[in-house]
Amino acid sequence: MIKRLILIVFVMIFGVTFAQDESTWPRETKIGDQEITLYQPQLDSLTNNKLTGRLALSIKATDQTPLFGAMFFSAEILSDYDEDTVSLISINIKNIKFPPDSKNEEDINTLINQLTTKIEASTMTVPLSQIRANVDLSQQVKESSKDLSTEAPEIFVKKKPTMLVLIDGKPVFKQDEESGVSYLQNSMFFIAQNKDKYYLKGGSTWYESKEVLGSSWKKVGKAPKKIEKFSEDRVVKDTSTTKEIDAILVVDTPSELIVSEGDFEYEPVSNTQLLYVKNTESDVILDIDDQNHYVLINGRWYKSKTLKSDSWSFVKPDELPGTFKNIGPDSAISEVRVSIPGTEEAEEAIESQYVPQTAIVDRATATCEVHYDGDPKFKQIEGTEVAYAINTSSSVIEVNGKFYCVDQGIWFEAKKPKGPWKVSDKRPEEVASIPPSSPVYNVKYVYIYDSTPDVVYVGYTPGYFNSYVYNGVVVYGTGYYYNPWYGPYYYPRPVTYGFGVHYNPYTGWGFTFGVSYGWMTVSAFHSPYYWGPAGYRYGYRHGYYHGYNHGYYHGYNRGYANGYIKGRQQSNIYKTRPNGIQRSTYNRVNNSNLNRSTKPNNIYTDRNGNVYKRNNNGNWTRPNSNQSVNNRQNFNRNSFEKSYQTRQMQPRTSRGAVRGGGGRRF
Repeated sequence: MIKRLILIVFVMIFGVTFAQDESTWPRETKIGDQEITLYQPQLDSLTNNKLTGRLALSIKATDQTPLFGAMFFSAEILSDYDEDTVSLISINIKNIKFPPDSKNEEDINTLINQLTTKIEASTMTVPLSQIRANVDLSQQVKESSKDLSTEAPEIFVKKKPTMLVLIDGKPVFKQDEESGVSYLQNSMFFIAQNKDKYYLKGGSTWYESKEVLGSSWKKVGKAPKKIEKFSEDRVVKDTSTTKEIDAILVVDTPSELIVSEGDFEYEPVSNTQLLYVKNTESDVILDIDDQNHYVLINGRWYKSKTLKSDSWSFVKPDELPGTFKNIGPDSAISEVRVSIPGTEEAEEAIESQYVPQTAIVDRATATCEVHYDGDPKFKQIEGTEVAYAINTSSSVIEVNGKFYCVDQGIWFEAKKPKGPWKVSDKRPEEVASIPPSSPVYNVKYVYIYDSTPDVVYVGYTPGYFNSYVYNGVVVYGTGYYYNPWYGPYYYPRPVTYGFGVHYNPYTGWGFTFGVSYGWMTVSAFHSPYYWGPAGYRYGYRHGYYHGYNHGYYHGYNRGYANGYIKGRQQSNIYKTRPNGIQRSTYNRVNNSNLNRSTKPNNIYTDRNGNVYKRNNNGNWTRPNSNQSVNNRQNFNRNSFEKSYQTRQMQPRTSRGAVRGGGGRRF
């Protein structure tokens, strides 16, 4: 009977999905007169890809008092952001405890031994949201990014529809040998030169100017024929709905644009001394007390009294006026709470930074290719023993004469800069010293956890795609400007500013770059590499559209960091690799022998293995002894209650493109 009992417990625990819905707990089954009940796990800690936890279980024969016990385990994780699940593999049962005075102690010990063997060869799945809500991430949170740049970009305020056109450094023109057209090499926009004039294409509209930089651009009916033909043949066309605009602003320094429909229109923010600007897609707030306008860009706050482009200064999140903390979750500007330290939204965003996306890499099939513009050229990172390749789009570093490449979340190594490359099973220690001022800073957030002769366990956190914890909030980008590589090829570097990047608590980072005007003509003929926010590949129509009204579908967790496949984004870059991934998730299995229990989900085990039961009156007892528990007794009731209430974000009102126009709930 004990062996059959063990098998049922094993199938019940590890043969089904542990769904998010708390009504799926507990689970139970019967065999003979034995009833086995499994209660929802409590998750304790996450270090790298190592998770620890515990759960309560009970065994009961017909007409007998149930016997309660506790199981403690650790495991490695395979996470799946798309499905909000984490599969626990390589499970190690540390201990299974039942009361020492059990009458059937010999049978219980046999059960423990056999159950341990079965479980350690198995897999179980828990909600990713439960890990975010319950695992103690306090130590990781203390290790937030340091030395990020807080230098303010130029922030332009325009009171009419304007498109910000970005150039990656000083304008660099290159002549096409076949057509003779001289085109701008270092911008996503198509700009061409003809004698003393420049032509810019926006959607189906041509603009002309005698100066590349600035706002002197005017609409014209057409461009010179050779430029029009060149653009038709070689420019990636934007098929989205377009809207002509009159004002163009071309810049070659880190900049952001705030556009309002006319003069600022202010609305009060309840319970604060703040007014927000309702007729703009940007997050602009006026503090009545200090008369500063505050704008939120990339998770960073800047303030200005004059609104001049060069008058903005950085504000540390913990030095915002105290009235900001009174912005409520139902406010019209509730989305800024994620950038106010101490709010629930800010804490959840931080927690998300430390749960890795993981995979198991097959050493035999994983491949990597690196292409250089000429012979490999490396630049030493000041203050480190690391150098990085400057004339390639790949993230290649040199450490002590050995070469490493991070490709789609996997470390590769080689004896020569051109390879051949093989999967690395050890990340060089020197990587930890790379500062944010280096364009390869993000490789610090790609990890190697373990390995066997056949596979390597790897993972990355959002820092790989420029999302960092800074002073109690999450910010996008390092804030530094990185010089691109110019040669026959143009290799851009990650940027922080210019794309109106916003954090959405549902989906992470998305951007509002010029989207209200419906055009972005991506110039792709000069290089296969897109310049923009790191990982963003396909222009505005896959990002925020009309600000938060549609943008929540996109962002970090939905996948700009991860490529574009079959018409949809994938948030797990390991799923997009054509080779080398043995698996990034486990398939969940439904088992018809298991039933949801009608019992309340009210059994908890603490870190010492003591089991507690809460009755309908909210009082606690020790079910094995029916001993009452004083509410002040030393066990974490809050942890128990919280573990069954994975913090689901409640729908909040979102603003449309023009505030006051009837927001959307999501």
